[in-house]
Amino acid sequence: MSSVLKTQEDRVIELNEWEQRWEENKIGFHQPQVHRMLESKLDKVLAGRKEVRFFFPLCGKAVDMKWLADMGHSVVGVEISEKAIQQFFVENNLTYSEEAVPGLPGAKIFKNSEKNISLYNCDLYSFTSSIAGQFGAIWDRGSLVAINPRDREKYASLIISLMANDCRYLLSTLMYNPELYKGPPFVVPGEQVYALFGERCNAEQLLSENVTEDKHRARGIDNLIEQLYLITPKMN
Repeated sequence: MSSVLKTQEDRVIELNEWEQRWEENKIGFHQPQVHRMLESKLDKVLAGRKEVRFFFPLCGKAVDMKWLADMGHSVVGVEISEKAIQQFFVENNLTYSEEAVPGLPGAKIFKNSEKNISLYNCDLYSFTSSIAGQFGAIWDRGSLVAINPRDREKYASLIISLMANDCRYLLSTLMYNPELYKGPPFVVPGEQVYALFGERCNAEQLLSENVTEDKHRARGIDNLIEQLYLITPKMN
């Protein structure tokens, strides 16, 4: 595992670089349709529950949020780009209110009360359970793979702190040869998923699929594997 991670371990993307990508519409990571792995494994996440509170770290303008809200679930997301949040509401024909977040200087919350969607415009690491509580489900697609590799332990601690006792955390990761592409998205080996979450949670791999497309080959990635994990808190 260490040799795979070493190539990318010092890569750093600053928050303003992500904001710039949104401003310049360089958002090849955005998917205009509901993620098929979420669709196919939603029953595993819901586990028979209704009106589940979902958390979306680094949510962008993911259409998955509206899809879940339409089913009666509530959605809380965190995103550094205000433009991404505004585009989400506009492109889904949703009205929204905007207000400051008490106790979080500079942060804003954008809300649609009808669909119960609340998106926080702030740095992910400044977001805590004291702001919005804990969650019954988390959908992580394009978040763990996007953060700076050196921040993964900090990220895992945050995610675990946001998990309610019955939380079901669905995590999508990517594997490819990091010698061929510097990222992001970054490589996250299965061994690291278990290392990051295994002490406090049970982790099970649900899927592993080759998702290589021409756009990946154009970047030099000849073999892109997407892996899906279900992570749940260990009961004390």
